[in-house]
Amino acid sequence: MLLGKLAQPVCGLSKLPLPGGCRLFWGWLNAVFNKVDYERIQAVGPDRAASEWLLRCGALVRYQGYQKWQQDYNGLPTGPLGKYKIEAINATDSCIMYRGFDYLDGLEHVTEIKLQKCIYIQDECLQRLSETKNLQKSLLQLKIISCGNVTDKGIIALHKLTNLEYLYLSDLPGIREKETTVHILQQALPNLELELDLE
Repeated sequence: MLLGKLAQPVCGLSKLPLPGGCRLFWGWLNAVFNKVDYERIQAVGPDRAASEWLLRCGALVRYQGYQKWQQDYNGLPTGPLGKYKIEAINATDSCIMYRGFDYLDGLEHVTEIKLQKCIYIQDECLQRLSETKNLQKSLLQLKIISCGNVTDKGIIALHKLTNLEYLYLSDLPGIREKETTVHILQQALPNLELELDLE
């Protein structure tokens, strides 16, 4: 990635004012990548704008009617406005964060989301996800894996995803009340298939 090559020399300088200056730089850059551009959403539509955001942050998207995952920002498909509808999101190792979740509001066809090793995903993100009206209708599968900032509070918030059929939870050290959390979800979503791989 060109940006990574440009940033390496900056982070390699020995005269950084603070230890961890490189980490601060990447945190700032990730925040910039997550800034919502409402004009862009209006200009190109919610699916295209969300695709740009997700790919910019290192996630993958799959479009309705296609098997291939889109991972190259520069290779985003072109065509008539609204032709490509996001059906699945794989945010493994991505830098998506709460700040960018407004991009999800206009997505009407997302049936599956995978959040794995997302260092910025926290309870507020899951709460925001579950309050997104379109996702309440369309989302069927959700996998949350190795997201260290997620706690019971965030998982319980998922009860608003009323059409959710499958939820996979793995390696979430912030979940401390597993039995209570599972019970609350099963009460709220009786048709939910819940698969756990938690210690």
